[in-house]
Amino acid sequence: MAPYRLTILPGDGTGREVIVEARRVIDAFEQFGPLSFDITEIPCGGQYYLETGKEWPDGSFKHCRDNSDAILVGAVGWPDSHLPNGDVAGAQVLLGLRSALDLYANVRPVKLFHGVHHKVHGVFKDVWDPNLVDMALVRENTEGLYHSLLRRSGRAAQGGEKDEPITIDHFPGLNGHVAWDARPISRKGSERVIRFAFNLAERRESRIGMPQKVTCVDKSNVTRGCRLFREVFREVAREHEGVESNEAYIDAFTMWLVRNPEELNVVVLPNMFGDIATDLASVLQGGMGMAASANIGDKHMLFEPVHGSSPKHAGQNKVNPIAAISSVQLMFEYLGSRHDDPDAATCSNVLEQAITGHLASGGPVTYDIGGKASTTEVGEAIAKRCEDLLKKQYA
Repeated sequence: MAPYRLTILPGDGTGREVIVEARRVIDAFEQFGPLSFDITEIPCGGQYYLETGKEWPDGSFKHCRDNSDAILVGAVGWPDSHLPNGDVAGAQVLLGLRSALDLYANVRPVKLFHGVHHKVHGVFKDVWDPNLVDMALVRENTEGLYHSLLRRSGRAAQGGEKDEPITIDHFPGLNGHVAWDARPISRKGSERVIRFAFNLAERRESRIGMPQKVTCVDKSNVTRGCRLFREVFREVAREHEGVESNEAYIDAFTMWLVRNPEELNVVVLPNMFGDIATDLASVLQGGMGMAASANIGDKHMLFEPVHGSSPKHAGQNKVNPIAAISSVQLMFEYLGSRHDDPDAATCSNVLEQAITGHLASGGPVTYDIGGKASTTEVGEAIAKRCEDLLKKQYA
């Protein structure tokens, strides 16, 4: 196949450092595997804004939209870098792409690897249970409480109006100055992300060989948008009779998530609840340094670790690159699925084996999961393991 067109947005702080290790792993698959990439790297984010007065170079959005099979982001956000309207500089990059490219499904796998201490149980189980924590949370990514920010970021990314008024001086029943955000949830937006979750459950069942359950999480006992979300969930569930379904309110679900993670497979949530629950879920896999994500639309795909730019750790070569490397694994997986490319699917499996083997064998890890290794040492070790596996696979 022709090289995949990959756009890399390193962003700010430690995002730049973990992208170096993600690229090291990609290089291993290009050198020793069957994949090739035409890579464009674009500077962006808060640091770039402080240096240039722009969040990214002119034409960057058009390139991401028209010349990318996949986009890989490090992290955006930097202290004291705000736009005139108060938004964080760099939001145009990430939130703007989510909105303008209609990346409606945010997929966050949550898997506890053998060799990583469970942050809740505290110690390894005597007999390792690979199903203790192995789920995927699917967050609706374009609507809900963040809709206004997403919309203005999307317009800004495309060179349009950069702000819209969302503050009113008075609202009936309230006194004084009031700031407010709409929380729109639509039938169309709900249906497509819920269908995505059920389809993901069916793919997981085929791959894992175990029945998968889809759980809908909302606050439909209180809010109208969530009532619509759950109504659509029940309609779609009836179309997938072979997949078990379940329902939960977000407050009770947070307890389930920590207490009984082994009972969860695929979870689908509205935008804000998904944002909060996925960060909580990351604790079950060792923390944010292990948390990868995919932002999927019908035409575009963006992949990113979800830990942020972590300015206080920037430049110290100490943060965990595994979330970024696992995001590359997701990128291979979705490239294989979207382009019907068995080589990309194989490379996804190889990279997952490399990460699994690295952690299970006691390979070097960073401070957040109990080690003392540097970002570079972890990246180099996983890339070398990929190289060895690829040589066996394609000998």
